[in-house]
Amino acid sequence: MKLLPAVLLGVVVAGAIVVSPEAKADDQLAASMCDYVKADDKNRLRKVLSDYRLRLRNIYDGVICNGDSLLRLAFKSNANDVGEFIAKQLPGAHITASGDIAWAEANGFSASPLLAVLKARAGGGD
Repeated sequence: MKLLPAVLLGVVVAGAIVVSPEAKADDQLAASMCDYVKADDKNRLRKVLSDYRLRLRNIYDGVICNGDSLLRLAFKSNANDVGEFIAKQLPGAHITASGDIAWAEANGFSASPLLAVLKARAGGGD
């Protein structure tokens, strides 16, 4: 009799692991987010995240814009307002681990105000 509840619990736990998907943005939503970053439109990016009840830190790694992360696209597009918003939504440890700071310095963005924001955020390490 004790075996049945244990097996049932195992099936429920295994089903929960298989069924619960990782939080990812779909292609159309990701494309919209990329467009908002290119346009330096922080308000629309914030609105789409709010409308879909998404946290940027949960989907950031799943959103790629022409092979670049959202922060790298912000650098390339000179989208400092959106870049700062993105940086504030991510943990400092993630910014440090992403390599975006080294990438920005190596690609000629040393004078960008966004780089200063990233360095300050990474220094906080939260």
